[in-house]
Amino acid sequence: MSRRWLVTGCSSGLGLALARAVVAGGDRLVATSRGASPLDALAEELPERVVRARLELRSAADCAAAVELARERFGGVDVLVNNAGVGLFGAVEEVSDEELRDQLEVLAVAPWRLTRLVLPLMRAQGGGHVVNVSSVGGRMAFPGLGAYVTGKFALEGMSQALAAEAAPFGIRVTVVEPGGFATSYGTSVAETAARLPEYGEALAPMRGALRGMAEAAELNRPEAFAELVLRAVAAESGPVRVPVGPDAYALVAAALAGEAAEFAAARELAGEAPVPDPV
Repeated sequence: MSRRWLVTGCSSGLGLALARAVVAGGDRLVATSRGASPLDALAEELPERVVRARLELRSAADCAAAVELARERFGGVDVLVNNAGVGLFGAVEEVSDEELRDQLEVLAVAPWRLTRLVLPLMRAQGGGHVVNVSSVGGRMAFPGLGAYVTGKFALEGMSQALAAEAAPFGIRVTVVEPGGFATSYGTSVAETAARLPEYGEALAPMRGALRGMAEAAELNRPEAFAELVLRAVAAESGPVRVPVGPDAYALVAAALAGEAAEFAAARELAGEAPVPDPV
């Protein structure tokens, strides 16, 4: 039996690769994006399996309309993939309240809203799967990406809570954490309106790394991301958080080691006795 997918951010990059893989696998898809998409032609060719929807994530009405479209055309949603996102580059001191709110609206509020809208459908049909696309930036922070990682940390916290809440209804939750992928993300990241010269030197390496992402030959291919998501959805069970790409595993391993060292230092500072190893 084919699955019914609702995927956000399908106009390019990871979302486009996933949408194409979903359709190639025989499943049905509501593919959303803010504007035109390479999938427009596919929707005309396969209207019984592919539906295109314009979706501005900041609009509660658009989100509700996308879910209602999935219900009307396919009878429900088996897999929701909150993939769409935006990036903002700037030091914490440079990020305005308005810029921070915009990041959180897209990276945390909209996925929360769409999840809230599909959960009644999934409960009624006896199960489903919510896939939230985070980042290695959902596990660790990078200079210049404070607003972005704040949104991803929030998304991961919501996902972990949801996984426990939704499990009794047969609803699974997976957070995928991509490393570096050959997409336009690095060149599309916006800059803060405020640019303080004091941070120029500290942020220069990260800014250069971002801007060079699309051309870097060693980066992961979007098709690998799509394959991983399909595998996670097809599996009967799995971990809540899944890094994607060898670089992601290396970065997450380093972050976990750093957390362990920081925890040990905090215990020493507090004068707490070490926890004995289990027998």
